[in-house]
Amino acid sequence: MQADIHPEERDVIFEDTTNNALFKIKSSVKTNQTIEIDGTEYPLVRTDVTSSSHPFYTGQTRILDTAGRVEKFGSKFGNLSGLGKKKKQ
Repeated sequence: MQADIHPEERDVIFEDTTNNALFKIKSSVKTNQTIEIDGTEYPLVRTDVTSSSHPFYTGQTRILDTAGRVEKFGSKFGNLSGLGKKKKQ
């Protein structure tokens, strides 16, 4: 291995913001946030979905806010339902 080309690997805490589960794993991710656990300070990365909250792993269904996303798309791009259709003459 070449020297000084590999990122620094360290213990990092990943927090699932859905259910506040914490995972301590080795990672090279860079973050400005930190958390103190048992008197030791660790870098903190917040995530939306992990294995503790993903419906595939938990067996529970979860409703996402798709209506807001559809409305946002419609306001940004307008009515595109007429595209691809030939006009009758």
